[in-house]
Amino acid sequence: MGIGELDREAHVPAGTDDGAAKGAGAPPRTLAEALRAGGDEALAALLRARPDLLTPVPNDLTQLATRAGTRGSVVRALERLDRFALQTAEALAVAPDPAPYTVLLGLLTGDGGHPDAPAIEAALPRALAVLREQALVWGDDERLRLVRTARELLAPSPQHPSPTGLGPTVAEATAGMSPGRLQEIVAAAGLPPTHDPVSAVAALTALFTDRTKMAALLDTAPPEALAVLDRLVWGPPYGEVTADPTPPVRWLRDRGLLLPASTRTVVLPREAALHLRGGRAHRTPEPTAPTVVAARDHRPQVVDNAAAGQAYTALSTIEELLKSWNQGGPPVLRAGGLAVRDLKRTATALDLPEPTAAFWLELAYGAGLLASDGQADERYAPTPAYDDWLDLPPAERWVRLAAAWLAATRVPGVVGTQDTKGRTLAALGPGLDRGPAVEVRRRVLGLLATLPPGAAADRESVLARLRWDRPLRGGGDQAADLRARIATWTLEEAELLGVTGRGALASPARALLNLPLAEPADDDALDSHAHDCEPAVAASRAATLLAPLLPEAVDHVLLQADLTAVAPGPLRRPLAETLSVLADVESKGGATVYRFTPASVRRALDAGRSASDLHDFLTSHSRTPVPQPLAYLIDDVARKHGHLRIGAASGYVRCDDDALLGEILADRRSAPLRLRRLAPTVLAAQADPAALLEGLRAMGYAPAAESAEGDVLITRADAYRTPPRTAPAPVQDGPPAPDATLLTAAVRAIRAGDRAATVHRKEPASAAPTASGGLPRTSAAETLATVQAAAMTGSAVWIGYVNAEGAASQRVIAPVRVEGGFVTGYDHTADEVRTYPLHRITGVAELADDEV
Repeated sequence: MGIGELDREAHVPAGTDDGAAKGAGAPPRTLAEALRAGGDEALAALLRARPDLLTPVPNDLTQLATRAGTRGSVVRALERLDRFALQTAEALAVAPDPAPYTVLLGLLTGDGGHPDAPAIEAALPRALAVLREQALVWGDDERLRLVRTARELLAPSPQHPSPTGLGPTVAEATAGMSPGRLQEIVAAAGLPPTHDPVSAVAALTALFTDRTKMAALLDTAPPEALAVLDRLVWGPPYGEVTADPTPPVRWLRDRGLLLPASTRTVVLPREAALHLRGGRAHRTPEPTAPTVVAARDHRPQVVDNAAAGQAYTALSTIEELLKSWNQGGPPVLRAGGLAVRDLKRTATALDLPEPTAAFWLELAYGAGLLASDGQADERYAPTPAYDDWLDLPPAERWVRLAAAWLAATRVPGVVGTQDTKGRTLAALGPGLDRGPAVEVRRRVLGLLATLPPGAAADRESVLARLRWDRPLRGGGDQAADLRARIATWTLEEAELLGVTGRGALASPARALLNLPLAEPADDDALDSHAHDCEPAVAASRAATLLAPLLPEAVDHVLLQADLTAVAPGPLRRPLAETLSVLADVESKGGATVYRFTPASVRRALDAGRSASDLHDFLTSHSRTPVPQPLAYLIDDVARKHGHLRIGAASGYVRCDDDALLGEILADRRSAPLRLRRLAPTVLAAQADPAALLEGLRAMGYAPAAESAEGDVLITRADAYRTPPRTAPAPVQDGPPAPDATLLTAAVRAIRAGDRAATVHRKEPASAAPTASGGLPRTSAAETLATVQAAAMTGSAVWIGYVNAEGAASQRVIAPVRVEGGFVTGYDHTADEVRTYPLHRITGVAELADDEV
């Protein structure tokens, strides 16, 4: 349906004033009139609920109403309705247009009353208020109108079955039927003959809506015919018939209880179906939202401690992951993302399942701590922001991760699945964004917050509530299934990250979400708490609550005789960084066990530490004496370290001990290095220095790299970083919600433009005739005289104006100064003072007396 067809909801004929047309106290005839009659708060509420209407800002209320009735905008609005608001809209779609409030209530409760009738009566005003706020319904309670586009989207048709399961009306189903056939149906139904098809259709409609007469007609029906109706009454209302239908179907067809929809299809008319349903449009109205119930109850302190433990594990996992990629991580696939084998290697290194490893990778990527380096052989590596993150206190580091998770639209759960083109989605790759992720994630956490502190929610009750909140989504069942999967992933990821502990929302997470910390929030309070404080203040509150719950870092280890060191808790950062170079992590848990090996000691010497430095380090940070085997290990490796020198020729080996060089040349394992003696103390190689280092170390030697000046070259494993990178921007699920400043400006501009478009004006006697809605035409002298008079009297005038680009517009201005060929005045349309060249004003007219 084009914009021009939205005449009833959007506008009245051009040149007609809405206020004069409807008269004092008359109900609005169009959606534009209804919006015009409402206040600025109602207009701001509409723009807040449907932000797509603001792009760009409409010129006036008629344009706003037209845009609010377009198919795309109405679909987005319907998708954001809860179950009962949607059921209310569906009932209006099958009700007469316009429909009184009592008729709408009857379609929801039925004639004989419904067990939930009191709840429906209580919930219906709220549902109507939501529909009115979103401009899907307009008019007073005696003339409720659903916008035409919504009626078309929700009304039944063979191509789009109604959610209510109701078919077309008798009038719609008999359109095009021959008068003779109509008279046959009227006679078979026991009605007197009529003189025309219109009265025949009216007689059938009256019969089907009369409960007494309809009951008497059905009493004469064969039991098999009633069985046919039972199969169609709750939908779908269409059924196939053969050329020679069975007697029960023929009985129903002869009396109009089944009407032809095509040559092989019949339909149960809406009025008959409503009688069989007892007047209800829905089999199961759902006026109240399902309650989120608690599966388990824990003490709040237990929940907070469990969540803090998970938060600390999250920090350790991210650090371990990025530390392992300090020298450059896996390569980036040509299509983007991480290869499956690299994801498996990462999961093995972290000792985690692959989906969990993908979650941590995506979390680090979403927080801006990990990115590709952008080089020719593109690889993943930590970003400079990772170093800044490491310098923060642990609680603040966790807040950064949790905030990034809350705002992320990338969904790690879809890693490994296929997109619409059959391509497998890779971790860190494209195609992982899902627009509803942020909304679903926050809604799930908000539902957890409705329970008392310490209560873990039942997962099925959370999913049932989400289905009630958003029953209709673009994409049908696939979109609903995606929302359910995102909700399930949210519960799992929240537990991994420490947002929840034992399934219950933790106090730091409540603070981060701007939710109450002690009292359970009800559903209506969730949105009001969303703006209690600024995000920075909420983050500070969360970090303050989490900090005392995290384990304190220790500054010592316990050295043991078996070349291991036990860290009795989390180590302070300088100690942890040095020890991770000097030893290898052997096991994790409540206490981390490090093992010293020749390779790990050599790694510390390569990083610039001397043997004495290592001895001093261990002595100062160990609560036990340094075991003799460990001291011997350090001295033995240090004695050999640097005895051989590797430099760049393509590569060379330098050593004062020519016998040792001869031993290397004689070793068959050195053949791939292609060594040859240049001098008694120098060997040249075809391999580069890095390959020489690795090759000789594999042969059991301990060479050291040297610079071009001959100095020992210190290599740092943690020196590689990507260039500065920004975190990936979330993909918005529709236009962003406007802030208060934008709403105020938009409402003011729309009101001003509407005044200019609908204002009364008096045409001068000498004005040239114009088409309805065209620009006024007056002579230059009359234009000058009129604006000068308006400037002296302080009155407003209506002008036609053509700008430098040739765009014509109509404006209402209050001139304050006319000089030098320009008129300066307050422009009611733009809500600001502007200056216009007189030669660009096509004409001017005074406002009508009632507008002055």
